[in-house]
Amino acid sequence: MKEKFLELLKTVKREGIDELIDFLEKTDFFKAPASTRFHGNYEGGLVEHSLKVYEILKHKVQTNMEPIDVSEESIIIIALLHDICKANFYKIDYRNAKNSLGVWEKVPYYTVEDTIPYGHGEKSVMMITEYMKLTPEEKYSIRWHMGFTEPKEQYTTVGLAYTKYPLALLTHEADLEATYFYNI
Repeated sequence: MKEKFLELLKTVKREGIDELIDFLEKTDFFKAPASTRFHGNYEGGLVEHSLKVYEILKHKVQTNMEPIDVSEESIIIIALLHDICKANFYKIDYRNAKNSLGVWEKVPYYTVEDTIPYGHGEKSVMMITEYMKLTPEEKYSIRWHMGFTEPKEQYTTVGLAYTKYPLALLTHEADLEATYFYNI
C-alpha cells in the first residue's frame, strides 16, 4: 500500500512535494494505525484508510449531483494527507490481558502521544503547508474533514465551510464511509 500511496502522491506537481514525501518516509506514517481502537487500529491502517478515502472521494466527486470542479491533484492531496497529523502520533504500549487459556500475558496496544497538540484537521493543514502551498478549498477540506464530530460550538463554522466549499463536505463523507463502511 505504501507503494500505491507514494505513486499517487508523486503525481502531484507542486513545489515542496518531494520534501513532504521525504518527511513522510522519515515518520511512522506508513506503519501507523488509523486510530487506537475505532478503525484501522493495526499496523498500516493509516495508509490503508487514506487510500480508501481517496477512492471514495474521487468517486463522490465524479458522481455528485452538482458538478464539483476540482483537479485530480487536489483530490489526491486532500484524501491522502487529511490525516498526516497522525504521523508520529501513536505509540505501542503494553497491558496485561488474559489469553484464550485464561493466562495473563502482556499484549500490545496503541496509545496516543501527541507531541504537537494543535488539533486535528488544523494540524494536518499546518504540517502540509510547512512543505507546500494548499489552495483554500484544500485547506478547508482537510481542516473540516471531521465534520460534526467537532465540538458543538464549531457546528455553525463547519456548516459555513461546507456551504462555501462543498468538496469539504464530500471529504467528511468519504472519511466517514472509509471508517464506518469499511472499518479502515
